[in-house]
Amino acid sequence: MPVSEKQYQERVYEIVRKIPEGKVMTYGQIAEILGQGYTPRTVGYVMNASNTDDVPWQRVINAKGGCSTAKITMIVDLQQNLLEDEGIEFNESGYCDLDVYRWYPEGYEEEDDEQPTLFGS
Repeated sequence: MPVSEKQYQERVYEIVRKIPEGKVMTYGQIAEILGQGYTPRTVGYVMNASNTDDVPWQRVINAKGGCSTAKITMIVDLQQNLLEDEGIEFNESGYCDLDVYRWYPEGYEEEDDEQPTLFGS
């Protein structure tokens, strides 16, 4: 049974609502958790369409650790300013350190194990 647009959006929003203040997730990270049918780009479209106060849209950023709202008509640096108000620091190039600020939902923590290699150890 196909998923409706509303259900599709709500799955994204459900994850975004859980991101704690002072933490971020990337579009790709959310897409990976949601699985087939979700891409970083489609997660971005969903976040762009977010018009509800209970979705902390500012906590979803790009894979480089930067804000992706520059081409959207809104107050300049609004997303970065909101994140800085939550304690997230950005460097002079406009990127935060994802090793410090990226959040992983329970069960989706970053793997500490090294990736297996075809060339042996």
